[in-house]
Amino acid sequence: MVQAFSYACADCEGMEACPGKVVAQTKDEVWKLMELHAVIAHDENAADWDAETRSYLEALIKEERG
Repeated sequence: MVQAFSYACADCEGMEACPGKVVAQTKDEVWKLMELHAVIAHDENAADWDAETRSYLEALIKEERG
């Protein structure tokens, strides 16, 4: 069984129209891809995310089993 994690930008409040989604083998990889997506698609610097925002985003990362 392959384990993966995913994040869909549309799950984030205010980003419902965004089609961006990342899937990776580890949560760390998902975070890196989320941060890259934020810069490219939303001109948002992940370094500016506070602890509350990071906690909220962490809750949106889903474990996928295949």
